Amino acid sequence: MVAAVDLKRSDGGNSAQLRRNWKRAEAEALYRLPFAELMFQAQSVHRANFDPNHVETASLLSIKTGGCPEDCGYCSQSAHYDTGLKATRLMNPADVVATAQRAKDAGATRFCMAAAWRSPKDRDLDQVCDMVSAVKGLGMETCVTLGMLTPKQAARLSEAGLDFYNHNVDTSAQFYGKIITTRTLQDRIDTLAHVREAGIKVCCGGIIGLGELVEDRLAMLVLLANLPSHPESVPINLWNEVKGVPVNDTAERADPIALARLVAATRIMMPKSVVRLSAGRQYMSDELQALCFLAGANSIFIGDVLLTTKNRKADRDTSLLARLGITTGRTEHSGAHAARQLHRR
Repeated sequence: MVAAVDLKRSDGGNSAQLRRNWKRAEAEALYRLPFAELMFQAQSVHRANFDPNHVETASLLSIKTGGCPEDCGYCSQSAHYDTGLKATRLMNPADVVATAQRAKDAGATRFCMAAAWRSPKDRDLDQVCDMVSAVKGLGMETCVTLGMLTPKQAARLSEAGLDFYNHNVDTSAQFYGKIITTRTLQDRIDTLAHVREAGIKVCCGGIIGLGELVEDRLAMLVLLANLPSHPESVPINLWNEVKGVPVNDTAERADPIALARLVAATRIMMPKSVVRLSAGRQYMSDELQALCFLAGANSIFIGDVLLTTKNRKADRDTSLLARLGITTGRTEHSGAHAARQLHRR
């Protein structure tokens, strides 16, 4: 049996040991463990760091849709492809806040705002900062994804009270150039560094099913796990079918067991990160989602639409979570959960 990860506790027994020196061979050995062993290790790490019966619920809104100058080969919003999507202007801040309030009423605790830009202009950033402050005033966590940022822009978002910045690496360094040519992987890493320096939490993950190999998926996890700090949120997106984009020629729906293995590896390699099942959940069965929660996923997007693509219906999510006995709300690490359990005794 391969001893894929050291589960020794490093801070009073409440977390698995954090590492930032993962090797590709280690990640592959972990991923290819017998399934029951992999799930056991992942669930052990998950329970050491989080309430295993709790899932964070977030909502995502496109505040500026389409017309993006980037050529990401999977994206419906790229101006390079004819996807039938009409470009729009930046939404009115009052409309964004009203949407956030509806999301909160529906059970979301984090509100994410996305704009299809290569990078924001300062005049647009002023409005986004107003949105962030107003949504935060509703008592929700805030997240935005606006493309590349300068250090000054990251600092402005931090001053507005932004909690999270989403900027995915998408895939491995080896596969990256096959899906994007207008922005380098290093550009993305530089933006992540600017966000960190501004004191904003990082939301960073990738997309599964673009035609990449399993080795590419694991290389992406190694990249994330070896950043100076692990992302606080790691979204795992399934390729969401979009007409008119070049990825259609290579895309393939991920094998369900392979997806569960990837979630488990993510949980073990980044034990304190929230792991989110993001785009593509409408393709997942209830049983697969339950398996992913068991493997360590503990966040989902709720709402019928994710930016420009479909999401699972709210009533299906409510039914599934109820059947699994899973509570929702803001995610708590195991320290707060354990203290609450001790108090009850």
